[in-house]
Amino acid sequence: MTATVEGSGSPVDAGGPKPIYGAPRANWPQFGTYLFILVPFVALIAAVPFAWGWGLGWVDVALAVFFYTFTCLGVTVGYHRYFTHGAFKAKRPVRVGLAIMGSMALQGPILHWVADHRRHHAFADRDGDPHSPWAFGTSPLALVKGFWHAHMGWVFDRKLTNAERFAPDMLADEDIARVDRQFGLWTAVTLLAPALLGGLLTWSWWGALTAFFWAGLVRVSFLHHVTWSVNSICHMIGNRPFKSRDKATNFWPLAVLSMGEAWHNLHHADPTCARHGVQRGQVDVSARLIWIFEKLGWVSEVRWPTPQRLAKLVK
Repeated sequence: MTATVEGSGSPVDAGGPKPIYGAPRANWPQFGTYLFILVPFVALIAAVPFAWGWGLGWVDVALAVFFYTFTCLGVTVGYHRYFTHGAFKAKRPVRVGLAIMGSMALQGPILHWVADHRRHHAFADRDGDPHSPWAFGTSPLALVKGFWHAHMGWVFDRKLTNAERFAPDMLADEDIARVDRQFGLWTAVTLLAPALLGGLLTWSWWGALTAFFWAGLVRVSFLHHVTWSVNSICHMIGNRPFKSRDKATNFWPLAVLSMGEAWHNLHHADPTCARHGVQRGQVDVSARLIWIFEKLGWVSEVRWPTPQRLAKLVK
């Protein structure tokens, strides 16, 4: 028997309550978490002085923009709108491709990501939410602590969300389970492919090194912080034109970089909707890609917003 995760529109096991947490993260995966978060972050910090007069060329810029867009859409269209919320149905090659694209963003294996995000919607801004900025109270000091926790502090928690409770459908999918096990492979691909292309395009080892730095490490860390900003900033600052039971907001400065995810208020008001930017002038690149996929016949049963549905959600 199945039901849906509260607020997420995603299937869960309704045969009985299961604990929120599964087995804790082991030592080596925990070390890997620190490695894959902190090393790109150090590269991001070093990027400004490194770029000052040397070390950055147009090949690096082009590769960084391409891999950023590719992997960001893997998270927004794949991990988030498709796998977590079922905003559309996809043919098998598209399904596997989106899982690989999302894995290459280095935001964790797909099973962990989906389980965490479904849990976030089930307990949004309440006890049980893995990354609410309101977890420690509303005083200035509590909000500073909450912002850090929501932005990246929660990533280092050894306690892992129980995928058996929040993502049993994903566990049962052999294709997705295989991509999940291959996370190490896609980690290597997302870091080494830019270096390979940079070396070939410039025909130099220096071109390979700078592409690895900019389109590999810096790109990964920059995307991390854009994604985490939706967790932190978009639950603290912005407007809330739609009714939701939490504090999710729209924060327009992040709209393009997040491929439309920063229209977060509508998303929490209607989680399974394929478009988050539904008002005039709200750019939503992820929704446009889904529209293209639909026109090509690659996806179907897309849950587009309707005027009647939106009217019910307006405050």
